[in-house]
Amino acid sequence: MSKPSIPQGTRDFNAEVVQKRQYIFQTIRSVFELYGFQPLETPAMENLDTLMGKYGEEGDKLIFKILNNGLDNPQKKDQIMEGYEKVLAGKNSTAITERALRYDLTIPFARYVAMNQGQLVFPFKRYQIQPVWRADRPQKGRYREFYQCDADIVGSESLINEVDLVAIYISAFEKLNLPVEIKINNRKILLALAQICGGEDKLIDLTIAIDKLDKIGWEKVKEELNNKGFNESQQSIVETYLNISGSNAEKLSKLAALLGNNEHGAKGIEELNYVLDYHKATGMQKHLVADFTLARGLNYYTGIIFEVKALDAQMGSIGGGGRYNDLTSLFGVPNIPGVGISFGVDRIYDVMEEKNLFPESINKAAQVLFFNLGVAEAKVAYAQMMQLRAKKIACEMYPEKSKFDKQFKYAEKKGIHNIVIIGADELSNACCNIKNLATGKQTTVQFQDLPNFQF
Repeated sequence: MSKPSIPQGTRDFNAEVVQKRQYIFQTIRSVFELYGFQPLETPAMENLDTLMGKYGEEGDKLIFKILNNGLDNPQKKDQIMEGYEKVLAGKNSTAITERALRYDLTIPFARYVAMNQGQLVFPFKRYQIQPVWRADRPQKGRYREFYQCDADIVGSESLINEVDLVAIYISAFEKLNLPVEIKINNRKILLALAQICGGEDKLIDLTIAIDKLDKIGWEKVKEELNNKGFNESQQSIVETYLNISGSNAEKLSKLAALLGNNEHGAKGIEELNYVLDYHKATGMQKHLVADFTLARGLNYYTGIIFEVKALDAQMGSIGGGGRYNDLTSLFGVPNIPGVGISFGVDRIYDVMEEKNLFPESINKAAQVLFFNLGVAEAKVAYAQMMQLRAKKIACEMYPEKSKFDKQFKYAEKKGIHNIVIIGADELSNACCNIKNLATGKQTTVQFQDLPNFQF
């Protein structure tokens, strides 16, 4: 028999890890609800045509497709073989697969809005905390199965929504005690750059190349642009754009000099200034960095885009999002603007673990262990334990009658600090002995007083 294993890029979580992850989820959820967002859940799988073509060429390659059931049916043999030939030719085949695991939470949300638009109250604000799957190469901070926490607003073009989403990011990370910076750019600015470099049709190639800048450096980006038909003059414009530096105000001034005569460029700069100016009054502007190298290579973004980076941590982005004013038109429902952000919980967990930011109080071991010292003793001990549970005191009883040493070791290994001992003598006197393992103090308490004992 082969050794048990799990798929590459997935993980098991023990109790300690689950409790820490739940702390992150609950912290972010509390901020979402403070800002008026309501929860939503969608299926783990979507129809393949719901997902394909929504994430760009690179993203489509990372979608986990699900094989159709019934592929072992001899009556479908010819249909299946024809489907495999299509797959080998780089095409999709409904004979082989019609469904896929969700790649993110945004496209399923857009599909939900398109299906339920008649029943929704707009602007519709939802948050969603569920796992997603990507056929990516596993590495530190990058997994094939991971959770996302999203907040989206649809049905409003107001930039107040972008202002609010920035505040959600900052509020959540402050609650987690995790210092971050929020990078901000605008796809209209990237569209203007593409137009100056030869045409709007160059936008996707441009954003995909720029999105790789941190990973491969300018020379490799330049090589990729060259392969995509950008001439030397156009490459020089891109390099000038990527080298803009200084304070936020200085960067925007230099950008205006480069792109300001372009209608899309001017609009993109205006929108960035709007969000930055709003947060001057809140004091949150110090967390915002105008970063024109930020591209976010997803095709559906149309306006402001965000990316969150943890300070003083060796980790990529731990959150991101942006404006997508035409996303629901992918499902035949045009003119529903939207904007959203996502928290990368798995990466947030890794950073918090690395920086030792989790509170000790979140490791929720039972407070009390009742020793099992025999049939009669255990029956009385169980009744006493239930009284403590009614008082919201977490406790458990050792399941078998065992030596004291074995039961003490069990408590120590599980981090349970209080022991309740009810033996034959205690039973006859209607009392119990309570021992605190941390201090060594032992106290005798009558059964009637046990529910009010301060552990």
